[in-house]
Amino acid sequence: MSGHSKWHNIQGRKNAQDAKRGKIFQKISRELFMAAKQGGSDPNNNPALRLVMDKARAANMPKDNVKRALDKADGGDATRYDEVTYEGYGPAGIAVLVQALTDNKNRTSSSVRVAITRHGGTMAGAGAVSYMFDRRGMFVIDREDLDVDEDQMFEAVLEAGAEDLETTDDEFTVYTDPKDFTAVRDALEAQGFKFTTSELTMVPQNTVPVPPEKLETMQNMIDALEDDDDVQNVYTSAEWPDED
Repeated sequence: MSGHSKWHNIQGRKNAQDAKRGKIFQKISRELFMAAKQGGSDPNNNPALRLVMDKARAANMPKDNVKRALDKADGGDATRYDEVTYEGYGPAGIAVLVQALTDNKNRTSSSVRVAITRHGGTMAGAGAVSYMFDRRGMFVIDREDLDVDEDQMFEAVLEAGAEDLETTDDEFTVYTDPKDFTAVRDALEAQGFKFTTSELTMVPQNTVPVPPEKLETMQNMIDALEDDDDVQNVYTSAEWPDED
């Protein structure tokens, strides 16, 4: 019975991971559709689409999924998605920035409000917290099987024209000015680096430590927001404790 129980637990985790992966693909498909609708389905002539396709590749999204999203845009699908940003505060006054692509603003606004307020947060007006974040290009490089130390990586980043490098035991994170995103990406790829994440993101100027008693609540808020089909990105100023 213990063996069966162990398998059940493993299968449960796999199903949860598959569901999360499917939701990520669904969100990227919506971004692909939007980008292709607005600028055409040729990534060579549509920088916005090229960016989303890079994101799809970094997420290991199947090529068939990408093709379906582009075919949908080319096929005259009349669906329209609006880009909407919601701002608020989580527990302990932590800034929360939510970006959504939605075909029903009322539905999305209500869902975001519920996710934030049910977890001890409050909604805020436009511009209340967005000024606390900087838009930056970000590339994450897995260090496993990578024969490059921090000094060598720093030289590679400088040569590529990036602005900043953060290092952990598991990965390198490279930041750059958004206008230099494409040039830095191409330069790093030319040096042979592969990305687990390649995207434009919002980085908080300052972080706020999450109180120990609010860790679970804050994580549950983020999970509830990210679980919404309309929500594309969730950014916060949360500073999480180091894992032991």
